[in-house]
Amino acid sequence: MNLTREFFVKTPTTFAPGEPSQALQGSFQIKALTLGHFFDDRYYPHIKLYRRRPELDRYVFNLHIRPHFGDAKLTDLDGSRLEAWASMHVEKGYAPATINKHIFLMNRMMNLARHWGLISHNAFEARVLRKLPVGQQRHMFLQPEEVGRMLRACQQDLHPQLYHFTRLLLLTGARKGEALHANWNNFDLYRKVWTVSVSKSGRPRRIVLNQAAVDLIKELRTEAETRGYPLHPNSPVFYNPKTRERYDSFYAAWHRARAKAELPDVRFHDLRHTFASMLINQGVSLYEVQRLLGHHHITMTERYSHLLPDTLQERVERVSYMVS
Repeated sequence: MNLTREFFVKTPTTFAPGEPSQALQGSFQIKALTLGHFFDDRYYPHIKLYRRRPELDRYVFNLHIRPHFGDAKLTDLDGSRLEAWASMHVEKGYAPATINKHIFLMNRMMNLARHWGLISHNAFEARVLRKLPVGQQRHMFLQPEEVGRMLRACQQDLHPQLYHFTRLLLLTGARKGEALHANWNNFDLYRKVWTVSVSKSGRPRRIVLNQAAVDLIKELRTEAETRGYPLHPNSPVFYNPKTRERYDSFYAAWHRARAKAELPDVRFHDLRHTFASMLINQGVSLYEVQRLLGHHHITMTERYSHLLPDTLQERVERVSYMVS
């Protein structure tokens, strides 16, 4: 992406409403501006005019950047803080390509803040912003016996919702973030559809629910009602009673469960791969898997092609009977 062309050339020479005036340059208001306010009041309104899917930036910022830097002043951010933040992503097992997206979003924001005169320089650029090597992507597919072990370990864990969360990912092929951000009004159990407002691609998508998934959502709702959790349409399905907000992660409990199951390298995202492998093993076509996983391009789904049964010999034999 050419940052200069996309973010700088189109930037107006005079500041639009909500952006700092020239008279405010270097004032107390600028020095006190936090990254969260900068994103909400200036960066996001700006990119909505020029980026095709600005919702994706908002999704990544709210999930991965705001919890760590939202209250930090723009003038206080330095390279060492981003290095620690990027290292945390690595420790959590995020793919290099995913970490790159998060880092590049931070870089775009800081470059734009510098261009508008809110900061004197982008402290991140020189120290941290180097593209991580993506390499060959790893895909783990759990076998049925391993699925059973993993679910039993989750069920035995002290976390009250880990088992339900894991089952939902296995039954639907949803991404971890999609489940964490699910609200009650996202589920239409009559039509068996789960609507994800903003998926990884920045677009909304529909997840088809099987009956086991429908029963699981009903069970979660009954449990939430029994425990007195909020059941408003916009209330989170996976509600944390301690913080009175949605869970932001299941990492600690997941690490305990996968160790107990003797599957220490399994990631939440591998449950999505397992869902795809189970579909293909049942004869579902790659096109159908693409639709069910919400892949925008079939090339994303073709990574599972090696799981397809070898039917080519059978197909060409059909011609041999016709040409004799």
